[in-house]
Amino acid sequence: MRHAVLFCVLSGAAVVAPVLAVAGTDAAPRGPAALTGAAAGGRVVEYRGLRIPVPAGWAVHRLAEEPARCVRYDRHAVYLGRPGAQPDCPARVVGRTEAVHVQPAGDVRTARTVVHGDKLAALIVKPSVDHETRLTLPEAGVTITGVYGSDPGRLQRVLRGTRLAAGRTAAPPEPAVRRMATTIPPAPDGEPASGEASGQAAPPDQTVPPDLAAPPDQSTPPDQGTVPDEALERPWVRGKGFDTCTAPSLVTMKAWRPSFKVTNIYIGGAARGCAQPNLSASWVKQVRKMGYRITPTYVGLQAPCGTRPQRFTAKNAASQGTKAAVDAARKAGALGIPAGKPIYFDMEAYNFKKAACKAAVLRFVDNWVDRLKKEGYEPCLYSSAKSGIRDVARSTGTSKPVAVWFANWDGRAKVDGDPFVPDGLWSPHRRIKQYRGGHKEKHGGVTLNIDSNIADGRVY
Repeated sequence: MRHAVLFCVLSGAAVVAPVLAVAGTDAAPRGPAALTGAAAGGRVVEYRGLRIPVPAGWAVHRLAEEPARCVRYDRHAVYLGRPGAQPDCPARVVGRTEAVHVQPAGDVRTARTVVHGDKLAALIVKPSVDHETRLTLPEAGVTITGVYGSDPGRLQRVLRGTRLAAGRTAAPPEPAVRRMATTIPPAPDGEPASGEASGQAAPPDQTVPPDLAAPPDQSTPPDQGTVPDEALERPWVRGKGFDTCTAPSLVTMKAWRPSFKVTNIYIGGAARGCAQPNLSASWVKQVRKMGYRITPTYVGLQAPCGTRPQRFTAKNAASQGTKAAVDAARKAGALGIPAGKPIYFDMEAYNFKKAACKAAVLRFVDNWVDRLKKEGYEPCLYSSAKSGIRDVARSTGTSKPVAVWFANWDGRAKVDGDPFVPDGLWSPHRRIKQYRGGHKEKHGGVTLNIDSNIADGRVY
């Protein structure tokens, strides 16, 4: 996460919304002109009997041919097929634009919305708290996941142009995706850096000998044995942690376990930038069985004076804080995270010098905390030590998160001694620090792009 601190909160049952995932190129147009379809200079691609219009400037990625491709929601693109076992994603991506992902229906949870091919032209994409929609087309045997930036109408225009090929009655088999077990290729040249400049030189990458190499062509590791219940149920943990944009494969999690105690998962939100093909209730259960502790994080609307496109306003900050809490609780429950556990809200860094913006952030946080408590989870906050965390700490009349996760990329792996977060606040066992931004590390023979954390704080 980028210099931000999370407010810990967890909640109950999960919402299964219709979804459509899309990603594009850096130069992709982002206004209405980019979404007028093939007639405006785009093209049409075919997948499992579907003809999908691709607006001009959008990229098309066939995941069977690019198994390490990260399904990103911050770029205009159409993704076709199953994601690989270990996508090569940046440490973090925050923010969304219009994107579409079409894959075999059996690869994802069943969508609540079933749409037959002859009804697509009249499809309505309604606004949702997480800016996502998911629908299943039974004739093609696919699920379409779609996301949008600020206007669901832009996504709707792309989906309405999708057509079932004439005479289509059955879906063809999906080519097998080569599973990525032990190695992940480096990011392509020109990959934008993740995170904010901190003015501090990052320490060199660390490499650990491959002492726990994962077997090839395996998406789940052998039985890890059990970790004592008391070790997993203590509400806090001390130790090293990492976070990355998409939940790694179970094989990767096994390979990294000797080096880390804590990992993060992004459970939802209108600004969550990466798809989560591995994340499920089973994944959470198995990772905890390995001995990991988890920081569930919800990436919702951002500050009015922040740099992300999905934002709440001074007028709706309170109501959006409440809506985010309700959705986060449902998403957590769907992943099997029980009530009473922490959920962090990811509030990215913002211009704390703008008084009206800071006041809106505090209203949002106040309502996030109050409603998450009512939902039965511990509300927590991730944000920049210099903006979100400091502003909440100094505020009066604002409900405080149970615990914080603060970003200060000074390279110091210590939760105490921070100039912006006095040691007496959120103590004891209620602090996690993100001390280094996006970089690559290799453990157990597997490389990931991560942010580095040190924990003495609340976890699941």
